[in-house]
Amino acid sequence: MNRINQKMQEDKKLLSIYFTAGYPSLNDTVKIIQDLEASGIDMIEIGLPFSDPLADGPTIQNSSTAALKNGMTTNLLFEQLKDIRKSVSIPLILMGYFNPMLQYGVEAFCKKCAEIGIDGLIMPDLPLDVYQDEYEAIFKKYDLKNIFLITPQTSDNRIQQIDTASDAFIYMVSSASVTGSKSGFGTEQTTYFNRIGAMNLKNPQIVGFGINNAETFQQATAHAKGAIIGSAFIKHLTEKGPEAIPEFVRTIRA
Repeated sequence: MNRINQKMQEDKKLLSIYFTAGYPSLNDTVKIIQDLEASGIDMIEIGLPFSDPLADGPTIQNSSTAALKNGMTTNLLFEQLKDIRKSVSIPLILMGYFNPMLQYGVEAFCKKCAEIGIDGLIMPDLPLDVYQDEYEAIFKKYDLKNIFLITPQTSDNRIQQIDTASDAFIYMVSSASVTGSKSGFGTEQTTYFNRIGAMNLKNPQIVGFGINNAETFQQATAHAKGAIIGSAFIKHLTEKGPEAIPEFVRTIRA
C-alpha cells in the first residue's frame, strides 16, 4: 500500500509541512526532511521551486526565488533525494508546477519519483481532464498519487469528479487566496468545511492555506483529517534556521 494511504488510516489528526527544496541553503533539503520526521511530522511536501508560482504568496515566492538563485534544479533535487528512503519513512510528496515536470518528461519524472520513493505529486496547474486523458496511466504505473486541490468556489459536481479521480486525499484550500495571505477561519470557511463534510467524500481532506499556529491547526482539523503548513514554516526557517524545526513543531502540536 502507498505510504499516503497507510498514513490516512492512522487514528490521529495529521500535520503536513511544506517547504521549498534548496532553501534556506542549497544543501538543506535532506536535513530538513530528516529533522521534520524526527520532530513528529506525519507527511512532507517538498516544493520544487519555479520562477512563476501562481498559487503562492510572497513568503513561498521569495523562498522559490532564493532556492533558484542557490542553484536548485529538478535534476539536483532528484540527486539530493536519491537515498532519502534510507533514513526517512513518512510519506513524501513533491509539490510544484507542471512546466518543470513537462520539461523533464512526464514519464521520466514519474519514474524518477518512484525510484527515489516519492509517494505523490501536487501540481496545482495540471487540470483534472488533462491528467485523466494524458497522464493518469503513467502516474498509476509508478504508484504515484496525484493530489487535487479544491476551494470554496469549486462546484459540488467538480468536487465529486475530483473525489472519483483521487485515491489518497483531497487538498482542501481554505480560502480563495494565495498562500500565507490569511490567518484563521471565519464563518465563510466554517460553512465551506461543513459543506464538504456533508458530501461524504471517499477521500479524506487535508486543509491548506491559513494555518500557522496551534489554534488554526485545531480549527482546520476539527473538519478534516489533517492540515498543511507552508508559509509559517518557511518564515520560521528564515528567521531561526533549520535547527529550530523541533521548536516550530512543538508550537503547532501544543
